Amino acid sequence: MTILVTGAAGFIGYHLSRRLADRGERVIGLDNLTEFYDTELKRRRLVQLSTFPSFEFKHVDLANREALAEALKGEPIRQVFHLAAQANVRYALENPYAYLDSNITSHLNLLEHIRHSGGVEMFVYASSSSVYGAANPVPFHEDAITDHPTSLYAATKKSAEMMSEVYADIFDIPQVGLRFFSVYGPWGRPDMAYWLFTEAILAGRPIKVFNDGNMQRDFTYVDDVVAGILAVADAPPGGPRHRVYNIGNNTPVVLLDMIKTLERIIGKEAELDFMPAQPGEMQVTCADVSTIRKDFGFRPTTSLDVGLQKFVDWFRRYQRWS
Repeated sequence: MTILVTGAAGFIGYHLSRRLADRGERVIGLDNLTEFYDTELKRRRLVQLSTFPSFEFKHVDLANREALAEALKGEPIRQVFHLAAQANVRYALENPYAYLDSNITSHLNLLEHIRHSGGVEMFVYASSSSVYGAANPVPFHEDAITDHPTSLYAATKKSAEMMSEVYADIFDIPQVGLRFFSVYGPWGRPDMAYWLFTEAILAGRPIKVFNDGNMQRDFTYVDDVVAGILAVADAPPGGPRHRVYNIGNNTPVVLLDMIKTLERIIGKEAELDFMPAQPGEMQVTCADVSTIRKDFGFRPTTSLDVGLQKFVDWFRRYQRWS
């Protein structure tokens, strides 16, 4: 049987695909290699994955249901990890239709494929901490109201959760949505703050710090995220047909403190260019992980100091490769 990972050339999709292939699973990775950020980074991730004989990559746009059906024709898919998405809150102000195609149409196409092909034991998909909006108390618990998103990105992620609820109920498709909190680490995304800050500090350029650096984020190391995904996927079947869980570090960090940690690791002071808050940005994110801990034993183990050190070490090597 085969495991499907969408967004396999992306950040979390790469790490999950690698972990699955490393333990001998047959993995089909799908990705449309969008140019939202440097496709060379995505291709280098795929080069890493190509060293695993059990990994197969297919270049597919999930928003094209005919192409999706053709790519998966005759494949006995056992589990689906849907990690492909158009991310980044701010980019939605420039290209809103990318979020419709990637986060809503693609999600629906996958659900429809699973519905008609059958045989899928579990559909795990990426949601986001952004669905909680600005009004909920922290730490965010899965029972909180998520009817007031502050960005189009958040609205599309909430829409995907609602579609999954319907398909789980009507078509008996077992599903788990995972609300990720500020994932970071090696092979990450160049549009994320930790990457931009590291790159700028090393190059001696000023870094843009929005909202005077007073935002707090629950930075979660990618290995902890993958461990949480696999804990969900490997658990015995049972429970409600559709569940939603937080995956976070449960430790919010002020953005300026994260910058100070990077300065200490890099050994160089940052030049700060303070900017106003951006539309759609949340002031604080913090995951209550008590539910996923109770149901699956998930416990994040990587502190921000350790995780950022691993990222900076990798980034310096990546720069040399470039």
